[in-house]
Amino acid sequence: MIQIDDFEAVIFDMDGVLIDSEPLWKTAMEEVFTGLGATLTKQDFEKTVGLRIDEVIHFWNKKEGWGVTDESEVEEAIILKMESLIASNPLALEGVIETLNYLKLQKIPVGLATSSSSRLIKVVLDCLTIRHLFTFVHSAEMEQYGKPHPAVYLTVAKKLAVLPEKCLVIEDSLVGVISAKAAKMTAVCIPEKTHAVESRLILADHQFDTMRDFLKAIQ
Repeated sequence: MIQIDDFEAVIFDMDGVLIDSEPLWKTAMEEVFTGLGATLTKQDFEKTVGLRIDEVIHFWNKKEGWGVTDESEVEEAIILKMESLIASNPLALEGVIETLNYLKLQKIPVGLATSSSSRLIKVVLDCLTIRHLFTFVHSAEMEQYGKPHPAVYLTVAKKLAVLPEKCLVIEDSLVGVISAKAAKMTAVCIPEKTHAVESRLILADHQFDTMRDFLKAIQ
């Protein structure tokens, strides 16, 4: 059980936490990267889960030796594909809407801190019609460093006027958990189901199978 009264804000990651978008990211990247001559598989992409898309592209461009000089064009192609995939089948993960509504009723400030772009934040929040349930939303694209650096979480805490130590974070990946812990926040992990089991997620303070299980723990 988690004593929600011990916290003054709850901050959510987005991909794999609010919406089942991780498989969509893998589909979009596989399609775009294949056009560059890549032979990467969806399993390969687990190595870069949680990173900003520009960092993912730079990583694979360098590792695979694609020789892409304008990585922003690759990023735009992936973002466009993601916008289409999300909009065509928007579906909140189990327990998400109920949890957000519960926190709203409890008058607990809710933030969003994601590696996804502002464009994709808008698509997700609009398609799920949950924008009103967030006090402040923020993308790591606005920070010098993305996750696992704590910057995106620290910015959200500052905007919510809450000390980092009083923030409870909901994440799904190791990179995200490290980011939250580096910010001196309490990390809850709800592992993304399509990824290989990651034993290092034991770094999280709490772990649940679904968001509905998390909700039961705070009620």
